[in-house]
Amino acid sequence: MAFANVNVSDIIATTIENRSRTIADNVTKNNALLSKLKMGGRIRTISGGRKIYEELSFQENANVGWYSGYDLLPTAPQDVISAAEYDFKQLACPIVISGLEQLQNSGKEALIDLMESRITVAETTMENTLTDGLYSDGTGAGGKEIGGLDAAISITPSTGSYGGISRVNWTFWRNKYTAVTITGANVQTQMNAMWASLVRGSNRPDLILMDSLFWGFYVASLQAQQRFSSPSVGNLGFPTLKFMDCDVVLDGGIGGFAAASTAYFLNTKYLHFRPHSRRNMVPLSPNRRYSTNQDAEVQILAWAGNMTSSGLQFQGRINGA
Repeated sequence: MAFANVNVSDIIATTIENRSRTIADNVTKNNALLSKLKMGGRIRTISGGRKIYEELSFQENANVGWYSGYDLLPTAPQDVISAAEYDFKQLACPIVISGLEQLQNSGKEALIDLMESRITVAETTMENTLTDGLYSDGTGAGGKEIGGLDAAISITPSTGSYGGISRVNWTFWRNKYTAVTITGANVQTQMNAMWASLVRGSNRPDLILMDSLFWGFYVASLQAQQRFSSPSVGNLGFPTLKFMDCDVVLDGGIGGFAAASTAYFLNTKYLHFRPHSRRNMVPLSPNRRYSTNQDAEVQILAWAGNMTSSGLQFQGRINGA
């Protein structure tokens, strides 16, 4: 049944409002890294603030020591806690409908179908843009892009800064990196070496992301062995294998954003996805937005936040030539 056009804007706004929670959830499911972070409780929203902070300990307490009887114990103040800081990055996707389209789709069901289709396209576009950003070095769009794995897990880990902390001055803030020609014959040797360099007690990688080429070498090295997959991650739709007790995930394939010939060894305990609680794939404003010089209405889906880390020394990367 047709309805008065005065309600068209309300239909558009409520349709987007109802879909926004689904969009935020689909973004998580669309990416293996975000799925793992969600499973580990590493997706934490922010309510406000000028920057996003990740508290971390950067050195041991020098007061520790053996003593006997009435020995004096040192009580000097110890500066052992600091924080990495990250800027908010913003992403938006306007959804536009013209006055003519509102008239042509003036039936309630027709208009909802039109808006659902456009929201689906916007949802997919934002998913892909965020997924691409999760692998980025943060320099895209003139530095407006989020800082992804390429920024956190650098191919030059002893230079520059990340999260406002110098990699030059602080060795604990350097990831591990290896560049080597990878083949099916040496892939496991290289992975063993990287794995061992990232283990500290119970802290060890729990997710390895590979592009298609690196994945192919790893699979070839397992042909003569029984292969084990992870049901928890595999059930999310990602092809998975195991290395030690770590999930190995193919994050390449058609339209994949994984860096070519690269494997990221991630300890997701020290990686975090930090969206703002009021900008997590939601309508920027539920109010009507009209063009001042066009017969058109715009609704905007928006996201703000960043990817952060509180422990770079637990992250590694192998680039295969």
